[in-house]
Amino acid sequence: MRTKLITGAALGTLAAFAVATPAYADNHESARLSVLHGVPDTPVDVYVDGALTIDDFQPGDLAGPLELPAGSYEVAITAPDAADASSPVIGPVTIELAAAGNYTAVAHLGEGAQPTATLFTNDVSPTAAGEGRLTVRHTAAAPAVDILAGGQAVVSGLTNPNEASLNLPASTVSAAVALAGTTQPVIGPADVSIEDGVHTLVYAWGSAEAGNLQLAVQTIDGLHSNPGGVNTGEAGLVAPVDDSVVPAAAAALLALLGSVAAAVVLHRRAAATTER
Repeated sequence: MRTKLITGAALGTLAAFAVATPAYADNHESARLSVLHGVPDTPVDVYVDGALTIDDFQPGDLAGPLELPAGSYEVAITAPDAADASSPVIGPVTIELAAAGNYTAVAHLGEGAQPTATLFTNDVSPTAAGEGRLTVRHTAAAPAVDILAGGQAVVSGLTNPNEASLNLPASTVSAAVALAGTTQPVIGPADVSIEDGVHTLVYAWGSAEAGNLQLAVQTIDGLHSNPGGVNTGEAGLVAPVDDSVVPAAAAALLALLGSVAAAVVLHRRAAATTER
């Protein structure tokens, strides 16, 4: 299984840390941890169990994954070039990593713009043949949104720091997104491609009030239910960068949100046809 990440300079730092870590890549009981920096205008350092793990981590960088033994880890986020983790700006936060778990830790703004951190568990269970998985995570200082299909809300009030996730047929779907409680689309309708055997995770981050809302996209492939289609990964602890996803992600955050709605409507229509 391979995880593709939008990354910046922090990836190299994380890779260096990984090289200094025992090689757990072949241990199926290890956990995978990625880290997203979603606090605008604030470079930081990241400490894990008191050790400097990511130096000068820039907003929008999504680094990893590290493969780590299952257990508890203390994560602290400090100002850049801090002498140690004694005066964090976020945390310290204790995170629990289960054997064979896949996680993304996000430093972000809460709905009220206060810095916080959230540990998300990434669903890496197999998808059915011909399907992909889409998850949208609201980690921005912004109000709730509704997902619209046919002018009606089918996912209502997605709020920080919650997520919406569906398994979808590999296809192109169309939908729109509006602010919660309204039906006027703020983006869309738009077409979005869902890929077979790929889990696409989209993070909205930044601040609506400050006008700096942005996104990060993480993809995890190799989720095919057919064993012959599973990508078993490659040596090393940090997955390769897929720069091709960056332009597409910039155009498609809320369109990806909208695809959740479209898939729900298609499923309901198919069910209604079957009942007849």
